[in-house]
Amino acid sequence: MAQHDTLILTASCASRLGSVDAVTGYLREQGCYVADMQTFDDARAGHFFIRAEFRRPEQGEFDEARFRDGFALRAADFAMDWELTERSRKPNVVIMVSKFDHCLNDLLYRYRTGQLAIEIPAIISNHPDLQRLADWHHIPFYHLPVSADTKHDQEAKIWQIVQESQADLVVLARYMQVLSPELCNRLAGWAINIHHSLLPGFKGAQPYHQAYAKGVKLVGATAHYINNELDEGPIITQGIQTVDHSHYPEDLVAKGKDIECLTLAKAIQYHIEKRVFMYQGKTVVLGS
Repeated sequence: MAQHDTLILTASCASRLGSVDAVTGYLREQGCYVADMQTFDDARAGHFFIRAEFRRPEQGEFDEARFRDGFALRAADFAMDWELTERSRKPNVVIMVSKFDHCLNDLLYRYRTGQLAIEIPAIISNHPDLQRLADWHHIPFYHLPVSADTKHDQEAKIWQIVQESQADLVVLARYMQVLSPELCNRLAGWAINIHHSLLPGFKGAQPYHQAYAKGVKLVGATAHYINNELDEGPIITQGIQTVDHSHYPEDLVAKGKDIECLTLAKAIQYHIEKRVFMYQGKTVVLGS
């Protein structure tokens, strides 16, 4: 199935009889073949979620505007929140990073090889260290140093770059600065952060060394949308790996970096494939 022939329809609404048919029935009426579909009904919250990936009709022209108008009428009967997305469209992803390069390296490899179907119009950093890596990939690199006195102006420049890049998503690939509440609010729902899953037990410097001293048996990573609560935004996905007494701090750090890379890439994939719904302060991820 060619991606350019495929669209993704996502919708959510209060749990009601006929909500599945509102989507699948309309697609059938329009001659659209459903190639992949996931649903979830949250019995406690009384809320329904659906993601349908479908092909355009094989016969005749597909009028997207007319399709949208028709489905809007159907969705209104159920007070549905919905979105229609071209499967082949590559979203613009702005990456923010500090000095740690493992997540950025991994994302650039997946971008270069097509494993992540994205465009990267800008890389923003508060340090100059990764300029050459961005240059090698022919991606504009913006060095924006920050201090307590310059934070407001620095974040204003970040926001300007995000807007000028027409970003669909912002990824904090180990950007080691706390964003202001103002910028967090602006990016709510479309900025993903990654951090190790040793929080909240091992905060601050050298968390893996702290974990080693306590004899931890699990290391992992968490990818989440940002909000005003540091590292406590709605979780998209997590990775984990067992360790034992034979793993020294350096081993834990290496394993942690690998898991961070995999977990962040997976979260971005879920987001760009429209698998993530945010509801009541958490996420529903369909087809994960």
